[in-house]
Formats: sequence, structure tokens, C-alpha cells
Amino acid sequence: MAKNEIDKILTKQVEDNKTPSVQYVIFNRDKIIHKFGLGYSDIIDKRSSHESTTYNAYSVTKTFTALSVLQLAEQNKLDIEHPVIMYIPDFPYSPDITILQILSHSAGIPNPLPINWIHLAEEHQAFDRNKFFSQIFRKNNRIKSKPNEKFAYSNLGYVLLGQFIENVSGLKYEDYVRENIIKPLKINSSELDFTIPEISKHAKGYHKKYTFSNLILGFLLNKSKYIDRTEDKWISFRNCYVNGASYGGLIGTPDAFVKYIQELLKPNCLLITDEYKKMLFTENYTTDNKATGMCLSWFRGEMNGLQYFAHAGGGGGYYCEIRIYPEHGIGSVIMFNRTGMSDERYLDKLDKCIINGK
Repeated sequence: MAKNEIDKILTKQVEDNKTPSVQYVIFNRDKIIHKFGLGYSDIIDKRSSHESTTYNAYSVTKTFTALSVLQLAEQNKLDIEHPVIMYIPDFPYSPDITILQILSHSAGIPNPLPINWIHLAEEHQAFDRNKFFSQIFRKNNRIKSKPNEKFAYSNLGYVLLGQFIENVSGLKYEDYVRENIIKPLKINSSELDFTIPEISKHAKGYHKKYTFSNLILGFLLNKSKYIDRTEDKWISFRNCYVNGASYGGLIGTPDAFVKYIQELLKPNCLLITDEYKKMLFTENYTTDNKATGMCLSWFRGEMNGLQYFAHAGGGGGYYCEIRIYPEHGIGSVIMFNRTGMSDERYLDKLDKCIINGK
């Protein structure tokens, strides 16, 4: 009955034209509990979405960035309590800001709207992200709050962490993640990477045509450059990359993220020791001892009194969520090829169908 309810909810999303496609998986560390997929990855070509279809994961990437930093800390290459300026000499903000504060979004670093921080796939080879962000940092050079005064989400903070990983490891950010997270999990590049795969394997990103948000989109984005044709009641995006890989660049299949979370569910996992994994999932408190709801890149939440850790990723054309329930040893992933701009906590309505029955 629980699985039927999930299928009913998600089928209605597609049939009611709320999304062109959806992929959902709930699992424990060893096996899949339930999987559902439906809809089109390309509406005009009637190309069905399937488990090997890739989606842009956007801010879910931040969990990989935080994990990378803790791996380097575990190797004694850094101390997360140290000021960032020790590792990035031209750090543009207060010299008192620590790595930990950036990881937990409590450094006070600005967060300008990133919707137009994108470039076309054909521009990717020549794109210089450091040059782009040096201009952004110059325009946003003042912190919005004192270090660890409060939680304040910042994509720019995770741009800096990407630079930080490169400085400490000596590798390009993408190569570090490939070698130290993706490769150990035996996930191949067609399942998870920072590059858009061939058209037949990648879900096209869509935005609902007749919406107020589509009207606003015209003021925030160069539509003639980034928007493709209208397909049914949807406008489609041309293939684009975000300008900063470390805050939102991963592109992958739902199953690739399942493998990632399954490994994190295991004691003594391949990616990080239990000591450092505990740091990853420890909620940050402000200097006034107020809970922030944020660990090191993972949000802490509750569903019917059950604790979980989660992150959403949303932007032009795509929306996804990943989640871990440590008490039950369960994780879940959902991916849509329609625009999402905020944490919808969509997994609440699906996961409870399974977890409440345990």
C-alpha cells in the first residue's frame, strides 16, 4: 500500500503536467526499497526518462564540496577551525572567518542571486570561472553579518571552498572530486560527473510557460541566449553549465546519488572515517548558542519527529533532493527536470509512506 501511494503521488505530478519527468528512489545501505520513474526527458522527441537519465543536481554538489574539505582535514592538510586566509592569501573577507564557518554557512558572506551565473555548453571550454568570480567578489566585498552570528546561506562561500580545495590539494576542483569521491564508489563518468553527457542520456531542463516566475525570468536572464523552444506548456533551456562547479556543478543519475548516500550510511565508509563523518553531520550553533539547522553543508530536519539530514538542489530547468535518515539507516533521492528555486521538502510526502510503516 505504501509503495502504491508513492506511485500514485508521482504519477499525478506527471499527468497533471507539474513536471515532464520524475525519478525517485528510497533505499537502505544495502538495497533499494522502492524505485519509481515516469515521464519524458525530452517532450518534443517523446524520449522517456529512465534510471540512467542524468539531471543537473545543482546545490546538492555542496555536500561533495564539504566532504572534500573534511577528507583534506583528515589527511592533516588543513584544520577547519583555522582562518581561511591561511590557505587563500587573497581571501576577500574578514581574516577572522574560519573554514568551519563557511562550511556551515555562518561566515556572513553575501549571497547574490545566482540564476544568471551560467554559460552555454559551447562556451564551457573557454570559460574562466576565476575571472568571472573575481568581479562578483569585488561587487560583493562586505560580509552581511559577523562570523558565526547567524545562519546565512551563501553560494559564494562554496565558490571559495572550491578554490580552497584546489589550493590545498593541488588538483582542479572537479578532478579532486572525481578521484576522491566518485572513483572510489566505482561510479563511471556517464553516471556522475561535471560534464553534460550526450543528448540521449541527459534530461532536458524545463520551466512552466504560463507562470509568473516565467515572466520574472525575463528580467533575470537573457532568454534569447539561454531559452530554447516551447514544448507543449513548457519552455526548455539550452544546455548550460553553472559558473562555479563547487556550489552546483554535478550532473548525474538518481542511482549515482543513491550509491553516494549508501556509502555514507555505512560505518567506516570508503570516503571518510566515522570521526570526521560525525563532524559532517553535527549541527552548528551560533556564538549566542542558537541552533542553525545547518551542519557542514547538510541541513538538519525532522519528519514526524524523525531526524534527517538533507540538501536540495534547484535552478533553471531542474530540481532535486537527497536525504539521510541515520536512525533507520535509510536514504532517498528525487530528481525532476523542471525548475525549482527553494527547498520544497518534497521527500516529506513520499518517504513517510515507507518510514511510517517501519
